[in-house]
Amino acid sequence: MKNRHSPKQPQEKHPNSTITGVLSVNSRAVGFISPATNAPKKGSRNKDEDIMIETQNLHTALNRDEVEVEVLKEKVKGRRTGKVLRVITRAKMRFVGTIEESGTRLVLAPDDFRMYAKIVIPKPPREAQKGHKALVEIKEWKDGGEPLGEVIKVIGKKGEHEVEMESIILERGFESAFPRDTEAEAEKIADEAQRLLKETGSPIPADEITKRRDFRETTLFTIDPATAKDFDDALSFRRLPSSAKATKGESEDRFEIGVHIADVSHYVREGTALDREARERGTSVYLVDRTIPMLPHALSNDLCSLNPNVDRLAFSAVFEMDEKGHIYERWFGKGVIHSQMRFTYETAQESIDNGGVLAEELRTLNSIAKKLRAEKTRQGAIDFEQDEVAFELDETGHPVRIYKKKRLDTHKLIEEFMLLANREVAHHFSKTAVKAGGKLQFIYRTHDEPNREKLEQLGIFVRALGHDLSVQKDGTVSGKDLQALFNTIQGHASESLIKTAAIRSMAKAVYSTMNIGHFGLAFEHYTHFTSPIRRYPDLLVHRSLFAIQEQHKVDPQKMAQLERMASDATKREISAAEAERESIKLKQVEYMEERIGKEFDGLISGVTEWGIYVEEKDTRSEGMVKLRDISGDYYVLEEKTYSVVGERTKKRYSLGDKVRFKVVGADVERKTLDYKLV
Repeated sequence: MKNRHSPKQPQEKHPNSTITGVLSVNSRAVGFISPATNAPKKGSRNKDEDIMIETQNLHTALNRDEVEVEVLKEKVKGRRTGKVLRVITRAKMRFVGTIEESGTRLVLAPDDFRMYAKIVIPKPPREAQKGHKALVEIKEWKDGGEPLGEVIKVIGKKGEHEVEMESIILERGFESAFPRDTEAEAEKIADEAQRLLKETGSPIPADEITKRRDFRETTLFTIDPATAKDFDDALSFRRLPSSAKATKGESEDRFEIGVHIADVSHYVREGTALDREARERGTSVYLVDRTIPMLPHALSNDLCSLNPNVDRLAFSAVFEMDEKGHIYERWFGKGVIHSQMRFTYETAQESIDNGGVLAEELRTLNSIAKKLRAEKTRQGAIDFEQDEVAFELDETGHPVRIYKKKRLDTHKLIEEFMLLANREVAHHFSKTAVKAGGKLQFIYRTHDEPNREKLEQLGIFVRALGHDLSVQKDGTVSGKDLQALFNTIQGHASESLIKTAAIRSMAKAVYSTMNIGHFGLAFEHYTHFTSPIRRYPDLLVHRSLFAIQEQHKVDPQKMAQLERMASDATKREISAAEAERESIKLKQVEYMEERIGKEFDGLISGVTEWGIYVEEKDTRSEGMVKLRDISGDYYVLEEKTYSVVGERTKKRYSLGDKVRFKVVGADVERKTLDYKLV
């Protein structure tokens, strides 16, 4: 939408005051926009204050819209203000919510708390009823008027498990079902592979096998969660003859270790319906009870999945390594594989610990992975690892148990070899691009250095919890400084809080054609190569890698499109992560709703002027204790110490304190919990 809005009353302009950017809107319908008009370069910092846009000056602009804003001379409580002149690009126009009656009309009350207006439905379909959830698209919204919308889909009765899960998916712009042309394309490819399998014993044409490196006789296996349906990656292992080349300080024991990734690019070709849909989705979405795949099941769960005991096409990164993790030779290319074993993380760990299938191979890989991890840490990589929760649901989707996921050595084994492949592929492409005069475009996974102001706030936060964060003379913090802090707080009650705060102080990892390195991993070159079944950027990386190997001519038009595709993929990744968090929060609230009146142990995870947030120690279910409900005194916020303090008794509740609490309320619709201190 590109409407230019006229101000309702004359307001004084600030010289050179028009800026553009992405708007952020909070739950009180107040907008904020940063005055920075260009993306910061590596290491640059912008300390300018965000400009506040009051509700009456939003002029229909919504959260994440790209807008043009006029900065006003007048300030509100010392803060610079502005008004939206026009919406350049809408972030979204479709909203999920609950249908309500407003007089004789039906309106949609959006689930998105940042959407500050109810949407009028002038022509509701017959199935649209009060108390039902629906997906509605805004068709018209004139400045000063109400948004008018059209019902795209009636989801069902509010509160039902399937309805709420579908609502989360649709609200973030994803769809459970695939378009018919996309499904038909996938089924045609899968049917042809099935025909070949019956006729020849392999789903791959013989002439395609001859073009590739054949790994089918090499020891090769997958390690994935027990519930996994699609297998992106496999490892191969071969002990090499003792090397006569070994020099002083080098090991004679050498291994050929392969990281084999599903060759999705062979089946999902540019310009097809499959490719268009995969690009639109950008990623698979993982909710507590289901996966919304990026590709139809005929590909994601079957033909592209590296299932055991069947030939599969792969894109491989193969390394000659020693037991210390040193790499002597590298090979990247297309192969054909045949997985002999499908391990779960638990069964692979059992083999490592107690002997079993491929125990020697797994133990060697585990030993190398630990050395890779240690070297990564030595270089300044940061371990943000935190407890994650999983859910046991009954047949109706109701949570009966929440538990922390156990992290095994085998999780770390797979993680380290995937990181290795991603790093080496990015480095290989970067070197090739330099030789080509820098004309080759590629999608990197980048992570900028953290903002100094946020680091300063993190330092204050950490000190309030009784710890210390080393800061360099120039105000920056290195990965080694952060990792030293994490080592200090390991096992401490405040470990999770500090790691969460540290993550929030970091820049976000993004996809980009501009390589600025990855701060969190301490890698100069990094990309995503290992999951093309579930991430579109990985598919693009495979295509780029194949193009340089085949010495294809670079299409300048495609080069120009790649940065937009990288930006779109980042946005879809953010939406998918939000959907996952929403589904977790929903099930935590449902779980605690059944336990109103019961007492639990928790940790104070946040303090505000109206209450303290408490996180239950096992389920990580977070709720609020209102200050007015803390008996015996009148409590006020003490910002500098992240505490609330009783005015009379001086009793203090601080961030990180252990507390005992009772569940007193649960609002499933708003996904909030109310606690009371015991």
